[in-house]
Amino acid sequence: MITRNELKYYASLSQKKFRESELKFIVEGLKNVEEGLNSHFDCEITLTTFEFAEHNKKLLSEIKKKKIRIEILSSQDFVRISETKSPQGIASVFKYAKLKFYPDKSESNILVYLDNVSDPGNLGTIIRTCDWFGLNEILISKFSVDYLNPKAIRASMGSIFHLYIFEEVEPTLLEDLKMNNYKIICSDLDGKNLFEYKFSEKFVLVFSNEATGPTEFIKNIAEDVITIPKYGNAESLNVAIASGIILSHCINKPI
Repeated sequence: MITRNELKYYASLSQKKFRESELKFIVEGLKNVEEGLNSHFDCEITLTTFEFAEHNKKLLSEIKKKKIRIEILSSQDFVRISETKSPQGIASVFKYAKLKFYPDKSESNILVYLDNVSDPGNLGTIIRTCDWFGLNEILISKFSVDYLNPKAIRASMGSIFHLYIFEEVEPTLLEDLKMNNYKIICSDLDGKNLFEYKFSEKFVLVFSNEATGPTEFIKNIAEDVITIPKYGNAESLNVAIASGIILSHCINKPI
């Protein structure tokens, strides 16, 4: 039986400082949990409500076969570890290790760098989009939101378990990528027409905070700026939507 202290401990993983100190994160929802359980990530515990357990006996049986601890909670206790308004009744805690990116060892021809993306929903959606288009590596700047934020995880729909995601990547690392024959391409409101642009064989796509745009460092280091041409009256595009449009156009290049 799970203790009150354990419940408090797992609930604390919704906060970044505890995720980083413990190197663990909590995932909610059937889809995300299943993706995590089928990945290389080590699961410490799975928590469910009595109702969920009653209707998903086959899944819990499969989890038991993996020798993963399962605890069944009352709905009231489950709410203590939940970040959603209408929880599905299942959550799992996974262990992780922070990855270090080496510019000279990447085998990807297309890399995505997220420059101060602050909205967790946008960040999670970009991760999901990159996964859809077959990208393997995403670099996230120091001042971007944590990709293990519960909202980012939900928006990723399990894609965080499929990719190599590198956190707190200093923008100066882009200079090293340039030395390794990557072209740095920044997306912004004022740039070359995406649909007329000719992409090189190896490049880094930089997606920035939609409110403030690219940082000065990114503007200075970028070799090209591209934009999605505007035909209507909208002021701007959501950065997650923009990333999908840009990736769909350039993805025919080797990865």
